[in-house]
Amino acid sequence: MIKFLDIQEINQQYSDDLKKVASEVIDSGWYILGKKVQKFENSLASYIKVDHVIGVANGLDALRLILRGYIEMGVMKEGDEIIVPANTYIASILSITENKLVPVLVEPEQHSNNLDLNKIEDVIGPRTKAIMVVHLFGCVCWSEELGRIAQKNNLKIIEDNAQAVGASWKGTKTGALGDAAGFSFYPGKNLGALGDAGAVATKDESLAETVRAMANYGSHRKYENIYKGINSRLDEIQAAFLAVKLKYLDFENEYRRGVVKQYLEQIENPHIVLPSSPQDDQEHVWHLFVIQTQKRDYLQHYLEKRGIQTLVHYPIPPHKQLAFREWNHLNFPVTEKMHETNLSLPLGPTLDNSEVSKIINCLNEFSI
Repeated sequence: MIKFLDIQEINQQYSDDLKKVASEVIDSGWYILGKKVQKFENSLASYIKVDHVIGVANGLDALRLILRGYIEMGVMKEGDEIIVPANTYIASILSITENKLVPVLVEPEQHSNNLDLNKIEDVIGPRTKAIMVVHLFGCVCWSEELGRIAQKNNLKIIEDNAQAVGASWKGTKTGALGDAAGFSFYPGKNLGALGDAGAVATKDESLAETVRAMANYGSHRKYENIYKGINSRLDEIQAAFLAVKLKYLDFENEYRRGVVKQYLEQIENPHIVLPSSPQDDQEHVWHLFVIQTQKRDYLQHYLEKRGIQTLVHYPIPPHKQLAFREWNHLNFPVTEKMHETNLSLPLGPTLDNSEVSKIINCLNEFSI
């Protein structure tokens, strides 16, 4: 079976280094907010070229802490609106609703899967305070016009960079394009921990200080709590693992691009719609390679019988989830079509050429 993503094999490549740093953490006797966390925060900040990175427990916490930080700073208040793509993973939207802010769902572009930036101005109202752009599937969602719209309307731009660490736009890394960004280091991500982990990145010192305190029980100094905070701290051992793997991120992302290049150039089945290929000013990192087909279930079963594992990202859009019953009557046809037709192909830094060739051949041989 060609696995969708072989996380075990990915981590096995670096097992000696991972075991070494794990031993260092164990022997240090310091397991929370220590030197390993500080080292990783500094390394990631240097990598994406921002002033501040704060390690947190996971990607959802990263986004909700950014929004909570802005509320504590008086930039936002309960009931304010945040523009967000309708087809994103539910975590993006949960970060908004958990802060008692209001998500304003906007359709994506049909072939890029990313937020349709041309639809943003139509939904900006007096309570709109931010645009949450999601670099979905590791593909950059940005434009100069987006920046102009945000500046004109005094809006913050928050990047959901959970799937796009290492991507860039005109030489600037995602995570450094907007006012703040949330990262996820879930094990299956391009930069994956060996457990849950996340981070906030920003150039705003006030926001960074607020988020750092909020994530530590609202405390900026031990036993002094200036906010009603939460416990969302990056574990010392996960930070150590991430610092090791960050050194190999560019290599692994480049390998992914090579696989995607073969997919884009060699998949030639009229029943399959390929994602838009990168523009000159974008450098995607392809966390996922997502095709569209009207016969998704048939194709997935066909590939499984031939020893190829695929996944569906995501079968139910947020506005059709039971968690958001109040939205179930809404219609977002582009989003709904994507969730009915998307299929994610195997993609990762350990996928070899023979496996890629088999996947492409099977796809080209598929008929309805």
